[in-house]
Amino acid sequence: MKKSLSKAVTLVTAFFCLSSAAMAEKQEVTVPDIEVVPFAFSTEQMGFSAGLAGLWKGAGQPQASLFAAGLGSSTGTWLSFIAANNYALAADSRWLFGGQFYEADYKQFDYYLGNAASNDSAFDDRIKLDSREAQHHLSFRYILPLGAAESSPIRAALTPKRPVDGNAPWNSGVSSIDFRPFYKAQHLTGDGADKVSEFSDASEVWGLETRFKWDNRDSTTNPTKGSVSEFILTVDPGSDNRASWWKWEASQSWYWSLGDWEEMAKEQVFAFNIYTADTPSWNETSNINGQTAYNRPPEFASVRLGGLYRLRSFQTGRYADRSALSYSMEYRVIPEWQPLGDVPVFNWYDVPWWQWVLFADVGRVADDFNLETLHENMKWSAGVAMRFQVEGIVVRSEMALGSEEGLFRVMINQPF
Repeated sequence: MKKSLSKAVTLVTAFFCLSSAAMAEKQEVTVPDIEVVPFAFSTEQMGFSAGLAGLWKGAGQPQASLFAAGLGSSTGTWLSFIAANNYALAADSRWLFGGQFYEADYKQFDYYLGNAASNDSAFDDRIKLDSREAQHHLSFRYILPLGAAESSPIRAALTPKRPVDGNAPWNSGVSSIDFRPFYKAQHLTGDGADKVSEFSDASEVWGLETRFKWDNRDSTTNPTKGSVSEFILTVDPGSDNRASWWKWEASQSWYWSLGDWEEMAKEQVFAFNIYTADTPSWNETSNINGQTAYNRPPEFASVRLGGLYRLRSFQTGRYADRSALSYSMEYRVIPEWQPLGDVPVFNWYDVPWWQWVLFADVGRVADDFNLETLHENMKWSAGVAMRFQVEGIVVRSEMALGSEEGLFRVMINQPF
């Protein structure tokens, strides 16, 4: 079975997954704190790349932040990213506002299109294309008056640690609804870019993503007990030139503390996640410019597996179809031995813990939402990771192997 190993670490992915919850540890800061970090890396597809990232904590409001990053590569690839997080109308408001804006131009990247992204496809089905991409959304998050957020909603929503007092939204955790108007686009060029596909051939989509979330963890950076439940409903109403479509996604995570391990580990945690998704409009049809079209999203907006969070040994969007199911499990250990305070560079920062992790993922996509089918011929990934909490932010590096590729990544935040 063919495997390929990424030759370098793509550090910029860390900046694109910035956690607003991690910033909450600094929410009492009243003087703006601005940090600028240059970075460089090398990969097979992008060649040598260099860029700059900047973070402004307390950007106009104590709990708010602004983040920006950009890079260019020797192959002509470039990308830019701007995010604004956690703005509020008043200290006692239940609304938090933000947005993210991403533009990129990729040169000769691997893409899996049409049947090449199905569960039965092969690694060699990929083709190299140029792509101009955009992903933008605004965020209007309402903190429900339940559980820990019954009073002081913003503080409850952004604090990194809280007690787990119960097992229902009305007596524990923070519940919220996040309305996200979005725009996504992908314009592919090159041989094979116009390949016939079961997906829509639209190059852009507009719509509304609504997220219902109940966060009942004891910590947003390193949970040892509790759970997170999330349901996402995405609707594109369509236009004169493209059909409408809608999809749903559901994710459920649990965390169990296994206690310490004599003199070896001060903390052991088993974490488990289930994710599933479907596109109910898949076989419905509409009349678009006098032709019958299926109510399906284009591939870049469809249900997909692979990437930073699910089936981690595969590239982002390696598998795409109408529906998906995946399971992820992790064994997380914080050792008693913590030498980082004496290590150069690390000793410049506050690094209260490091964590060793074993993980495994299984999952698949299908052209129908059938649980029996979704449990057949599942793809797999397994690997090891080392994570650190640096100045309130979890940095993770991990090596994942699977049935096709091997990938080494560095990014931030726990995967679930």
